[in-house]
Amino acid sequence: MTATLDECKAALGNILSAPKDNVTIDQICFRPYVGGREFPDQLELTVAEGIVGDRWLSDPWLKLPEGSPDPRIQVSILSKRVMDLCWRDQDNLAHHPGDPFVVDMNLGEENLPVGTQLEIGTAVIVVTDKYNSGCVKWNENYGGASLRWINLHENRQHRLRGILCAVVKDGVVKTGDRLRKR
Repeated sequence: MTATLDECKAALGNILSAPKDNVTIDQICFRPYVGGREFPDQLELTVAEGIVGDRWLSDPWLKLPEGSPDPRIQVSILSKRVMDLCWRDQDNLAHHPGDPFVVDMNLGEENLPVGTQLEIGTAVIVVTDKYNSGCVKWNENYGGASLRWINLHENRQHRLRGILCAVVKDGVVKTGDRLRKR
């Protein structure tokens, strides 16, 4: 069963009341290929490779005009509250949203404007201007109602599908590390 549009709308207040800074990295997911999901204890982030070994370098969904991977999508972070609302069968790890980092944090534009730098473990990332609208897999795994809710005009500012970031300082991120505004 997937979340209904009414359930999603009713949950918005709770999602927006999430902490605004200094939160724990609740979950780490590694994506070695499209659809692949692994759950290591840590990931290495570099400016050159994004998440080392992640499919971003070899098979990005967004490329620069000359064909190289767009660094604005190196790292995605999803709100734990949105994930818990939409992903109803969390025992089925194959349906994990695939975001490398899941946190209980308000990821909206007011809290994290474009250009905000975030310390994540020993790495530093920056919030980019690329909007995460979800994809066909979100629709398949969590239903069209939650995808429509994420993309409602009035919800775009809340970045309910999460934020997209670029790595600006190499480092390592472990489960349990902190995510902090810089």
